Amino acid sequence: PEMPSRLVAAMPKLASLDIERSLKFFERLGFRTVHASPQYGVVSRDGVSLHFWLCSDPRTPRETGCRISAEGIDELFEAFSKLGVVHPDGRLESKPWGTREFSILDIDGNLVTFSEASAINRGTASSVAGTPA
Repeated sequence: PEMPSRLVAAMPKLASLDIERSLKFFERLGFRTVHASPQYGVVSRDGVSLHFWLCSDPRTPRETGCRISAEGIDELFEAFSKLGVVHPDGRLESKPWGTREFSILDIDGNLVTFSEASAINRGTASSVAGTPA
């Protein structure tokens, strides 16, 4: 029998003005560097990978970002707040689509949003948060 196709993960690829600097920024957030070269880098934490490609236009990272589904959002927010990386308008809050989320800006301006399905809406909002229902 043929095995059905199935998507298993998304790996965002973000613009970086300096790969080494981007990797060091995410290492402060608990990620570990998996690959580093002058043109491309990869960090990973808890099975989530972020990829970075070298770009020269500083507008590009300021216009891009990604979302990461998380568990323990309150603790994550507290830890990232202490590091001073939370976006000024990205404080932890409940959203009408059933998640609690906050956003950070990386060293080049990429917006990275961390979200967790609200306890009340876990069954319906988990697909919105990026995890299987």
